[in-house]
Amino acid sequence: MASTFTNLLFHLVFSTKDRAPLLTEGLQDRLYTYLGGIVRDEGGALLSAGGMPDHVHLLTRFKADTSVSEMVRRIKANSSRWLHQEPAARHFAWQTGYGAFSVSESQRDSVKRYIQGQKEHHARLSFREELIALLERHGIAYDERYLLG
Repeated sequence: MASTFTNLLFHLVFSTKDRAPLLTEGLQDRLYTYLGGIVRDEGGALLSAGGMPDHVHLLTRFKADTSVSEMVRRIKANSSRWLHQEPAARHFAWQTGYGAFSVSESQRDSVKRYIQGQKEHHARLSFREELIALLERHGIAYDERYLLG
């Protein structure tokens, strides 16, 4: 019997380079399926995916021996290669950075609803405002000059 027990949930947020609105509605569902495959191939699970044409939100579960930075690097690199095959996204790139927020099991369903409600959410709030709210809610210091870099 294994002696390591984990439930490592992360809410990941990252945008397209320069917030270019390249993730069209027709592309989003296929992208989320592809992202789920990347996470699964790394031994994790994609629990929810959503977003807007210029950014994505993922709720993921990772193995204990996988760092968040390495997982995000793999997700972004592999999905970028896949997106380059799409006619509308030939010059696609993700932003350099990302947001990663730990999620307790007790908040999993709440975060899933938040991710699934992105269209309604962004009718009221810009991506910048959303990101600042997430950073502040999680007590993460930031420099506004590099916020969306």
